[in-house]
Amino acid sequence: MIRHVCMFKFKEQAQGRTKAENVEITKKMLDSLPEKIEYIISSATFTGDAAQNSDNYDLILISDFENLEALEKYKIHPEHVAVGDFMRPVRISRTCIDYNI
Repeated sequence: MIRHVCMFKFKEQAQGRTKAENVEITKKMLDSLPEKIEYIISSATFTGDAAQNSDNYDLILISDFENLEALEKYKIHPEHVAVGDFMRPVRISRTCIDYNI
């Protein structure tokens, strides 16, 4: 099984919304993916505490897939691509790791 972990840091303001608004929209979009994409075995998102250090990332996604092939299918699925399209203009950075569990 493959665990896919991504962390995102958001801009303070983007697309006419605050960081908190864009984080919440992104979380809702990511949380809806398991019911739309069959390759996801499990998935969870967590947001940083409002009082956390400003250097910390704002949102983390932890998802599990059967194998790397399933993860690659997830990456190009239109529902996942739509989340990425939303996030690109509102985030500062993304970091990710995929590993066997």
